[in-house]
This record gives sequence, C-alpha cells and structure tokens, in this order.
Amino acid sequence: MNTGWTGGAAAVATLTFDVDAEAPILAHGHHYAEHASTMSHQAYGPDVGVPRILDLLDVTGVPATFFIPGWVAEARPGLAARIVARGHEVAHHSYSHRPPTGMAPGEERADFERGMEVFAAQGIEILGHRAANWEASWETATLVAEHGLLYDSSLMGDDRPYRVTTVAGGVTELPVHWSLDDWEQYAFLPSPHVGSVIESPRKVLEMWTDELDAMAQFGCLFNLTNHPFLTGRPSRAIVLRKLIEHAQERGDVRFMRCGDLARQAAADETLATRPHIPPAASPEVFPPR
Repeated sequence: MNTGWTGGAAAVATLTFDVDAEAPILAHGHHYAEHASTMSHQAYGPDVGVPRILDLLDVTGVPATFFIPGWVAEARPGLAARIVARGHEVAHHSYSHRPPTGMAPGEERADFERGMEVFAAQGIEILGHRAANWEASWETATLVAEHGLLYDSSLMGDDRPYRVTTVAGGVTELPVHWSLDDWEQYAFLPSPHVGSVIESPRKVLEMWTDELDAMAQFGCLFNLTNHPFLTGRPSRAIVLRKLIEHAQERGDVRFMRCGDLARQAAADETLATRPHIPPAASPEVFPPR
C-alpha cells in the first residue's frame, strides 16, 4: 500500500542539528577569531553540545541529521565520521557558512563545491544541503541538483515536503521555519549581534509541543533545527528530550533522517511542485537597496 511521504504516520519529525561552531561568527568578519570568549562560546557546540546530543539520541533511540559546514568538518577531523558511526546522517551546510544571498556571482558555487570536496575527502556520503542562515539564492537548488543530492532544506514554501524544479533537475525540498529554530529562542552575543533575547526552555517546549501536535492534525513535516552550542546546554537538552518523549508517547509521529525522508518523498507521486522562480519585482514599483 502506498502511504505517501509520511509512511502512514500522522506527522514526520526530522531532528536536525546545524554544527556551525565558529563559522557563522567568522562569516561576519575574520577579526572575530581574536575574540577568545566568543570563539569559546561557539566551540562549545562541537566540543560539548554534540557529544551530549548524541548521547540523548542514543537514550531516546531516534535518528537525526547533522548539517556541518565544510570548514568545521575540516577543522575538526573525525567529527563527521563520529556522528555517522552513531547512526546519524551528515549533510552539507556550505563551506564557510556565508549566506549565498550576500555572495558575488560564482562565489556560492565555489563555496558549495569546496564543502563537497571536504566531505568527499573524509569519505562522508552527502545526500542533502542546507544554506547558511537559510538564505538560499535562486541558484542554490540548481547546485544541489547538479551535484546529485536528493534534497535541500532551506526554503519555506510549505509545511510538507515538496518538489523544486531546476535547470539541472528536480530536488526534494524539506521546508524549514523560524518558529522551529532554536536560534530564534536562545541565541545571544554582544558582538556580532545575533539575537537579544534568551527565552525560557519551558516556553520553547510549550511552543514546539503545540506545533508538533498541530502538525500531526494537518499531516505535516516537523523539521526542527537546533544548534549544539545552544540546545546542547543542559536545561535545553532536557527540553529536547521531553519533546522527543512527547512525540513518542503520541505513537503517531515518525522520526526520520532527512535523507531517508527525501527518498520516501521523492517516490510520492502526489507530492506538490512549487514554483521556483523570482517574482517580477519591477524597480519602478519597488525601491532599490
């Protein structure tokens, strides 16, 4: 029986972890490398947060996907392999964590390919991609298709997987949303400014639990984005475990790695295809930058 991309579940949950380490801060300027406190704040992610999260996933018995910039994988040899050895997926998250929308023509391609080369050298199979800061350009999906990847996870055009058509072929999109990102809840640094409010984990648990329950009613993809330097903190890790246990107690939510879901979604003939072209934004109507 064809049960579609959900496999018969009320909702599918993908737990994703963006192991950004120092890269998103250095993307604001390499001079931040001289800021010892800021760099230690970011290094907490791969050094402390990732091991804690991997143990949590072992205890709860759920698979996850870890999006890693090539620069981070290169700077920490063995990190990606250790994650894969624990039964999880590693996916491409650019090389330098610079947003494609801020790059000059050709820069995004060079950065994308440099990241792919790092994982190829480490023997890590890559099935999918996520743009830095989710700031995909109109070329991003084409690069994903050109390199034979199954999916992208940067866009917000639905709350279910959908197809994106490019000149290089089709791509399955696993959509994201700011409401399911721990960065919007926990991120704070005085410089560079990346957020100014640190929310209570109790509030975050309530918000995410409500969204999961609603998505189960509507047959959606609960694509949660966490960062180990944020959710790896003790009280936040406990909240993540409570969220997982709530989903497991429901009995109708299926946890999947993104690559496995992308394969299942690609075989679903009922999957929607969303337009992937920029709107006609005339400079006569809309102001320049």
